[in-house]
Amino acid sequence: MKAPAAIEIARAETADRAVVLDLVEHLLAELEEKPEEFAGLARTRILADLAAAGDRFAAFLARADGQDVGVLTLTEHVAIYAGGRYGVIDELYVAPEHRSAGVGARLIEAAKTHGAARGWRRLDVTAPPGAAWERSVRFYERLGFVFTGPKLRLDLPGI
Repeated sequence: MKAPAAIEIARAETADRAVVLDLVEHLLAELEEKPEEFAGLARTRILADLAAAGDRFAAFLARADGQDVGVLTLTEHVAIYAGGRYGVIDELYVAPEHRSAGVGARLIEAAKTHGAARGWRRLDVTAPPGAAWERSVRFYERLGFVFTGPKLRLDLPGI
């Protein structure tokens, strides 16, 4: 039996952004309930938006034996209710064959370290609703996250 691969967590560099997008596409394919909701990423626009976000955007990659097996993206926000600046974990994906091996927890730890270094008081994350995603919610709760309520979305026309 082959020994489990050592997992390395590193902040994604600008040159890694295509890999970040590839891994997030895997996440979106898993989350997709209706095929028409996700028709692929507008990669050129997203890459430009990530560049424009500067240091407010960060991504961390998990690598095993030179293969990218996980990603976490987060963005800095500011709100009065949060006491100022805080982080939002926007995407977290671990390849199925590497789940339940601590990879997600290590990515969260990298986000916590990053946030603490930036002076954030909190990290927020939205987990998908429904019974199919209870495991995800339990994962976050085991890491200390607490449920604070649902999130709603409004699509803006013309974008």
